[in-house]
Amino acid sequence: MKLTRRRVLAIGSGLLATASLPSMPAFASLANEAVQNLTGGAELGEGGVTLTAPEIAENGNTVPISVSAPGAVAITIFADGNPVPNVATFKFGPLNPSNSASTRIRLAKTQNVIAIAQMKDGSFQKAQSNVKVTIGGCGG
Repeated sequence: MKLTRRRVLAIGSGLLATASLPSMPAFASLANEAVQNLTGGAELGEGGVTLTAPEIAENGNTVPISVSAPGAVAITIFADGNPVPNVATFKFGPLNPSNSASTRIRLAKTQNVIAIAQMKDGSFQKAQSNVKVTIGGCGG
């Protein structure tokens, strides 16, 4: 490779641009931050939430999930591998006594789907499921 002035400038510009880019945090840490913001740092209990998700999703564009938590006032769904981890929030009142919901979500890649339920007493319960995605739904 012949080093010309033009190549040196191009390589130098590329290195400078790369060095000036901010480092991106891992998506999982974004999900952890979002959960901390939701719960205010409260301890998460296990077992009060049922999360149903497929073990393998052939297409990440439409992954069916369902959640239920008897005694919950709200359930928030997070996907720790997505660029925006907060996927959905379901709020329950007296007209929805089943405290359950189902939807289809988009997953970028194989990742954990996390359900956090806020209970009537103010505590938080957690359930999670790992979903293997064969074709990504967020541009992957």
